[in-house]
Amino acid sequence: MNITPIKTETDYKAALKKMELLFDAPIGTPESDEADILALLIDEYEKKHYELA
Repeated sequence: MNITPIKTETDYKAALKKMELLFDAPIGTPESDEADILALLIDEYEKKHYELA
């Protein structure tokens, strides 16, 4: 697992692509854990940069 903060739009797009690969990982696997953490990071980035009106 190599998770880093999402600081730029490029990081964000890379995180979304990685999430696509991990999305269907079986629960309880390291891949599922990585997807959970990545989802939190993506959500926080979106809240800061794509606030809905």
